Amino acid sequence: MAINFDKALGLHPQALMLREKRAEVLASNLANADTPGYKARDMDFQAILKQQSQTNSGILETTHSGHLLPDQYQLSGELLYRTPQQASLDGNTVEDQIEQAKYGENAVQYQASLRFINGRFSGLLSAIKGE
Repeated sequence: MAINFDKALGLHPQALMLREKRAEVLASNLANADTPGYKARDMDFQAILKQQSQTNSGILETTHSGHLLPDQYQLSGELLYRTPQQASLDGNTVEDQIEQAKYGENAVQYQASLRFINGRFSGLLSAIKGE
């Protein structure tokens, strides 16, 4: 009987990839905190993951290396602008404290996905060994 890793791991590999992309977006926001006119971006993680779970295709599935745009453009359609709580005079919408909190939250959730995947592989390994 063959092991189907897609069924065994569930949505965690997709969640991990989306968390990685979100970390890049949030880091870009933090790096541009002092850039006049920069607009903070973020993604609706729940909506993207829900879409991926329903369709089982899209941005996370590659059938040929030339079918997708380069990494920096993959999620451009899903990136949203963040509305600042307090407007800046120079037009920059990055709020350091909020971006740092979102980055930290995303990092914790990334670690959780890694732990879930590790647990699933440990379970599979135990099943294979017959323990």
